[in-house]
Amino acid sequence: MKGEIISVGTELLLGQIINTNAKYLSEKLALLGIDVYFHTNVGDNEDRLKQCLKIAYERSELIITTGGLGPTVDDITKETIASFLNLPLVENKEAKQEIINFFERIGQKPTENNFKQAFFPEGSRILPNRNGTAPGFILEKSGKIFVVLPGPPSELIPMFEEHVYPYLKNFTKETIKSRVLKIFGIGESKVEEMVKPLLQGSNPTVAPLVGDGYVTLRITAKGLEGNVNTMIKEVESKIREILGEYIYAVDDEDMEEVVVKLLQMKGLSLATAESCTGGLLAKKITDVPGASKVFGFGVVTYSNVAKEKILGVDKKTLESYGAVSPETAKEMAEKVRSLANADLGLSTTGIAGPSGGTPEKPVGLVYVGFATPQKTYIKKLMLSGDRDRIRTRAMLHALDMVRRYLEGKQID
Repeated sequence: MKGEIISVGTELLLGQIINTNAKYLSEKLALLGIDVYFHTNVGDNEDRLKQCLKIAYERSELIITTGGLGPTVDDITKETIASFLNLPLVENKEAKQEIINFFERIGQKPTENNFKQAFFPEGSRILPNRNGTAPGFILEKSGKIFVVLPGPPSELIPMFEEHVYPYLKNFTKETIKSRVLKIFGIGESKVEEMVKPLLQGSNPTVAPLVGDGYVTLRITAKGLEGNVNTMIKEVESKIREILGEYIYAVDDEDMEEVVVKLLQMKGLSLATAESCTGGLLAKKITDVPGASKVFGFGVVTYSNVAKEKILGVDKKTLESYGAVSPETAKEMAEKVRSLANADLGLSTTGIAGPSGGTPEKPVGLVYVGFATPQKTYIKKLMLSGDRDRIRTRAMLHALDMVRRYLEGKQID
């Protein structure tokens, strides 16, 4: 079955609301093995909505609409679908009574336009809305299925879970699943070159995508539940053979979560001293629940005075080499490790821009220091992009050094 989602609402086109419904529905339809090839956003306009319905009707078996079921004049989804299918709107007594009951519960009286929500295209299967006044409906006509849902996620999600998902489950025995591998340390073009033979498959498919400082490979397979899991595992195994040390996480897991888990497993503690990243490292680490078990000390020493007075970086080091130097990064990492009595110390110092660079030390130059009981590692980075991008990539490189150390991999 081919599915399509039409999101109705001028507010979506104006960017006033983020369309989270389409993401949610696509994920759920994938679990049902329903292919979603198109997402459409359209404003509250009858002619344009009819155009979208006509296109969807010609290319998809399942058409899901969201939004436009309210009581006001710009809520036109039901009326437009009825007109498109040449069906009359018929009042549903149960839906009307539910509207009356809803307003009684909140101590108000419905206005006449509220009862507009009790009319549906003839032949509709009504979907109760236990969180609002706008019921949805399912309509089958000429081999096509229309699923019409309210716009607010608090109403749409329960309605889909309780009524639509069980209904659609009768139409398919397959599922679509994905596994996302997150890669750091090599660019998208290099990743594509290394796994190129695996990108040619049709089931499973492998697709590269650039994230914020990292690359992902999404493996997607369609079939019966057990078969799909096996197919994904086989392809993932092949990718890991090629990219092993560069793969740091899967699915929704982030670099900081991986590092915190590894620290917990090893029973080690980490302390941070930051300059150019301005506390971003500490923030990311402490965003992870349970981070307090492995992280208890982080400082932002933005000025030379702070580096000297708080961390104890040698004044001669700062005068001779400058704040942005391998020597300063080394001392920062070693001093914070000592001050915190931590197993590991991590530091960042650099020029995030947009100003402050020189020919010798341009914007994007960052040094990361990583002090361990055995030795201190220094990594020089030449990063590009705006201030936020430089800081984010510096943070990822710093955490990746910790990850590699904890996993027993080579630190570049």
